[in-house]
Amino acid sequence: MTSINGLQFAKMVEMGSHHLHQNADYVDSLNVFPVPDGDTGTNMNLSMTSGAKETERHAQEHIGLTAQAFSKGLLMGARGNSGVILSQLFRGFSKQIEKESEVSVRQFAEALKYGVDTAYKAVMKPVEGTILTVAKDAANAAVQHMGDAQDLAGLLEIIVEEAKASLKRTPDLLPVLKEVGVVDSGGQGLVYVYEGFLACLKGEDLPEKVTVQSMEDLVNTEHHRSVQSFMNSEDIVFGYCTEFMVKLDSKKLLDQPFDEAIFRQDLSELGDSLLVISDDEVVKVHIHTEEPGDALTYGQKYGSLTKMKIENMREQHSDIMDRDEASAVKPVQHKYAIVTVSMGEGIAELLKSIGASAVIEGGQTMNPSTEDIVKAIQEIGAEKVLILPNNKNIIMAAEQAAEVLEIEAAVVPTKSVPEGLAAILAFNPEATVEKNAQSMKQASASIKTGQVTYAVRDTSIDGVTIHKDDFMGIAEGKITSSAPSLEDVTKRLVSSMIDEEDEIVTIIYGEDVSAEEAEKISAYIEEQFDHVDIELYAGKQPLYPYILSVE
Repeated sequence: MTSINGLQFAKMVEMGSHHLHQNADYVDSLNVFPVPDGDTGTNMNLSMTSGAKETERHAQEHIGLTAQAFSKGLLMGARGNSGVILSQLFRGFSKQIEKESEVSVRQFAEALKYGVDTAYKAVMKPVEGTILTVAKDAANAAVQHMGDAQDLAGLLEIIVEEAKASLKRTPDLLPVLKEVGVVDSGGQGLVYVYEGFLACLKGEDLPEKVTVQSMEDLVNTEHHRSVQSFMNSEDIVFGYCTEFMVKLDSKKLLDQPFDEAIFRQDLSELGDSLLVISDDEVVKVHIHTEEPGDALTYGQKYGSLTKMKIENMREQHSDIMDRDEASAVKPVQHKYAIVTVSMGEGIAELLKSIGASAVIEGGQTMNPSTEDIVKAIQEIGAEKVLILPNNKNIIMAAEQAAEVLEIEAAVVPTKSVPEGLAAILAFNPEATVEKNAQSMKQASASIKTGQVTYAVRDTSIDGVTIHKDDFMGIAEGKITSSAPSLEDVTKRLVSSMIDEEDEIVTIIYGEDVSAEEAEKISAYIEEQFDHVDIELYAGKQPLYPYILSVE
């Protein structure tokens, strides 16, 4: 592809925005400059999302008009230093190509360079080692190699490669980054945007949502979790991040004509991190100041104020420190911990009553991530841990968690709550982790699991015809019956599971089942199978009216 039109550019914007959105939390974790308020990723994501939405609404084949929509959306949604600078990068980009219906490799490179020039002009005191540097180095590389690139994808490969290299150099340019051991957060956010552009041009899909990060990302995130702790909240000189837009008023301008240079100079006396952007109708202002009221009052001289936002950065920073303290690895408090997963308040109480140290909320439709499991274990502060996922879809995340932890850990690969219950009952606090994992796995394999849920569509599985909204009986993961009546399906299920050697049947009924309905099932089993004992629990779980175990 040697040129792109507006519709193709709109898809690039969508991919760039999506990729940044997925990684916004990681960008937040790197944020230490200009103040360590931990919101760069959030602000860039909100800015980019605003730009992408406006682009989607106004996308057309003429790339100049599409880019204008992107620029307008970014401007209106710009938040924070990096968000505003991002808006300026693409404001200049769109200005450079506003008359073009398509853009060539050369024009794209030159537009990026014009965007960088625009962004530098908007910043009162540009600081190297930030998003500005990454954008500048990437644009310079694009211009330098635009004659070599075979197509736009080739040019974007050069841009992404140089942006990443520049990002790695940011700690050499900004001492605070080197002191804390991170790269610039805004620059990292821009790399994600460019990576999204490149993926779009190469026809590569980005994941819809990152639920389980790679091992390297997990390690990096843990390493960077407390980067904001390098300074105290009280050390922040200008404590209020203040943003507003001035809708210029022609009557007020008669007495005081608007001059962006004078406007910027006057506001610069109130604080730092000042960004001023204007067009014929509005002025966008971002400033860190101790007198946000004075900044707003000054803006009112030229028109009416809109989109005002004042954030106390000292409180933001203090909140981050509090969260870090709360999530920090606690001193060892227990020799052993059993961490398991389930949905339903009653099931959680049941698991804890027989020995679970913590129950993570999750299940078939809400799988916890590796990080969720790691956090739950760290919160307990144990020397050794056994992890029971209780769902086959959670076993891999549990195994990754066991690898990340720096304590003795093992996964007992339970695939259901009844298996988890059986495994916990086999736990021996005097045995090693390895021995416990082995014996608990054997115990979980000795029980039979049955579940009743409802169908979300018409289908036919395992020879069973299923109609939408009917109930399904599932024994050991296989659908055995389906019918409109919950009671009928449950009776068929238990009847198919119980044989002469079984001794105990456990019934866990869900949030949509009354105690009376569950008692009827219990009475049926007692009448039909007088050789088994029955245990009945209110699990209060969603989606599954009944979970049964037979042993």
